[in-house]
Amino acid sequence: MDIKTASSLHRLRLVSAPEAVSFLLLLVCSVLKRTTDFNAVPVMGAIHGILFILYVLFWLDAWNRTKWQFKTAALYFVLSVLPLGGFFAERKLKREAENAVDAAIAARREGTVSA
Repeated sequence: MDIKTASSLHRLRLVSAPEAVSFLLLLVCSVLKRTTDFNAVPVMGAIHGILFILYVLFWLDAWNRTKWQFKTAALYFVLSVLPLGGFFAERKLKREAENAVDAAIAARREGTVSA
């Protein structure tokens, strides 16, 4: 895995948890708007919208660089629209990055990579 691919996965991982938190907060604000006089939906909606757009852009970049199968890419997208999905995406991306590092270390030990 080259550095650009690793960085695209890292960016996607960094935005996945905050996107999930903002989605949960938006759901809470929506409930509070209908049950109380508290209305933070416009603010939380904007924050969540920005984080979701970043997630989708980083997802597209990671899909392009990693050459994921359609099934894998679709899974990461579906996780972005589920309330707790961003947390699962972050954990899955962390494991994928660790596996890539382990593979790079093994290749270097075998002498197949000169870097």
